[in-house]
Amino acid sequence: MDRNLNDIIPPSRRRAMLGADGVPYSEVARPPLPANYGRAPKPAKKARAPRTGGGKFPVGTAVVALVVVLASAGALFAFSKAKVTITPMQKDIMMAGDMLATAGGGTLPFVVVSVDTVATADVKSEGTEDVQQAAQGTIVISNAQAVPQQLIKNTRFETPDGKIYRIRDSITVPASQGGAPGTLTVTVYADATGDSFNMPGTTFTLPGLKGSKAYEQVTAKSEGPMVGGFSGPRPSVSQATKDKTYTTLKQELTEGIDAAIKAKVPEGYVLLPGASFVTYVNEPDAPAAGGEVTLGQKASAVAVVFPRQALASAIAYANDGTYNGQTVTLTKEDGLKVTAASGAAPSPTDQEFAFKLEGNASILWVVEGERIAGAVAGKNRESAETALTGFPEVEKVHILIRPFWSSSFPSDPSKIEVVVLEPSSKT
Repeated sequence: MDRNLNDIIPPSRRRAMLGADGVPYSEVARPPLPANYGRAPKPAKKARAPRTGGGKFPVGTAVVALVVVLASAGALFAFSKAKVTITPMQKDIMMAGDMLATAGGGTLPFVVVSVDTVATADVKSEGTEDVQQAAQGTIVISNAQAVPQQLIKNTRFETPDGKIYRIRDSITVPASQGGAPGTLTVTVYADATGDSFNMPGTTFTLPGLKGSKAYEQVTAKSEGPMVGGFSGPRPSVSQATKDKTYTTLKQELTEGIDAAIKAKVPEGYVLLPGASFVTYVNEPDAPAAGGEVTLGQKASAVAVVFPRQALASAIAYANDGTYNGQTVTLTKEDGLKVTAASGAAPSPTDQEFAFKLEGNASILWVVEGERIAGAVAGKNRESAETALTGFPEVEKVHILIRPFWSSSFPSDPSKIEVVVLEPSSKT
């Protein structure tokens, strides 16, 4: 019995060997085997990132980075700063003691300032009276000599047209100083009654000095008109009406005299309570329109003023054992009071003024910025702080140095900013 291959292969295997169309594989052309058939597979190559710029150095990026660095450094130097902030020393002092000031010099100088104000009122007449009244006015006597000039009671002062006026008390006119004549303000009275002596401002010579050098060097001029001269009957008022009117006028003058004297205080000087002296003098009656009578009163104020820094120094010497002559000033003086030893203002010829000073004062040490800058120039922070501890005018100090890597002040003091806090800014 003849057999073929299909007779030997089981049916299940025969089906597996058939192609999709039922044709045996042996009768179909086999596809070629792959080239790597029977070999181990090669590992896959990693993908490479695409190159940019052809592999060149990123110059643009480096330039930008350099610009940023330079700009940052420039900004730090542009905002660099060397600054010292000072809180000055300030002390409150209770003052109670005797003091002595000298005219125009010394450790505590003084200057005398004066002012005159007049107030008038017209009142209705209450009758008539026969009046024989001399004109009067204020004059300023000048002495160009190097020595004081004494003038006795009733010394004559003559106008260019020959009218005579006299002083009623002896006086001494101060000598000239520094090329400026000595001056004295006084009241003169006409040598006779009558309105012919009422006249506007004028100049005067002193007939009693003729024949001497003093005649040319001692002269006078009026501060205002000569007024009040009268002879004959005129409207009058009772003494009671005068007294009432003078009281009202005095109140009016008192309200303005303090402001008037303060306005004449020189720059850098201080006027303390109790250092001004005011006198009130009734002016001569004068007829007014409509049959009324003009009543007047004059307030004459004289004040002693002191240089602010010199007074502060004198107070510090008297009350602070550590004070050694540093520059100081007063920041509060309203609590102080002056009491003159003589009870009156010094005369123009007085060279000393003794007084008692009492009350509260606030003394402020003056800080000089250039001195501070010079002391810290070229020093590091610690050395600068140590140096400033030797300055009695410094109570507190704050140092600022920028940029942060700079540890010392510039060697040039002009490049160091010094800020001094105001007294109100003290902490």
